[in-house]
Amino acid sequence: MIEIVQDFFGWVAGLPPTLAYATIFVVAYSENLVPPLPGDVLVVFGGYLVWAGRLDPVAIVALVTIAGTLGYMTMYMFGRRIEGVIMNPGRYKWIPKQRLKRALGWVSKYGYTVVLANRFLSGIRYVITIASGMAHLRFWRTTLYCGISALVWAVLMVLFGYWLGQNWEAIRSPLQRYSAVVVLLVLAIIIIHIIRYRRDRDPKPEPEAPDGRFTDH
Repeated sequence: MIEIVQDFFGWVAGLPPTLAYATIFVVAYSENLVPPLPGDVLVVFGGYLVWAGRLDPVAIVALVTIAGTLGYMTMYMFGRRIEGVIMNPGRYKWIPKQRLKRALGWVSKYGYTVVLANRFLSGIRYVITIASGMAHLRFWRTTLYCGISALVWAVLMVLFGYWLGQNWEAIRSPLQRYSAVVVLLVLAIIIIHIIRYRRDRDPKPEPEAPDGRFTDH
């Protein structure tokens, strides 16, 4: 798996700038929908590519900010749309309900301050996006605050990657191990979701009467 991650970083480094920007944008957006996706690592690597003279820092920060904001608001709308059934134990089992309850309590108590800090609340920022929709925070104000949070986070990550510069090789191995574990978690989550989806879709057979006929309900 580490070899796959190495190949991925090498692949990104070898991309033309336009495709490298597109890859960073897609991952920065998707990590809001698939929490274990290592968007942080890729943005830091983007900062390294800035140091190497391959990419433009302003472009990366802008793309990551936009992608992060769009990803947040996608889950905000998801939470707003399904708020009535999301806590049903039999529905949306892939959402950690206890963490969501905690996040909803935070949003109800602190409001937009939680949205502003969401990028830096590791382990719960994913459910904060859903909770803010469930709490019916104002759309444009939420967009503004999560955009500010995404901007600050993007600047810090790119600066960190740029600061690492030639020291990237020294930290690449632990980062790759982290990314490999995350990729395995993502694959496991996807497989579990597919199994659950297929199980829920398969109709349960009707009980048969003693004479072999199906009973009426």
